[in-house]
Amino acid sequence: MASIIPVIFILVIVLGLMACGYLFVPKGLHQTTIRTAIMLTLASCYLMWMVTYMAQLHPLISES
Repeated sequence: MASIIPVIFILVIVLGLMACGYLFVPKGLHQTTIRTAIMLTLASCYLMWMVTYMAQLHPLISES
């Protein structure tokens, strides 16, 4: 079950970065747009990394 530890660890880091992105965006006309862009970017990067990582751990076609 050691393969799930990096996934959870990176998730915690990404959630922390999302919180920082939400809290530290300066006030202004486009504050909501900037927050949304930061959170969507981080979520997309995390999901792409997780899918790639899990596909390497558990390939659909194994070389036997």
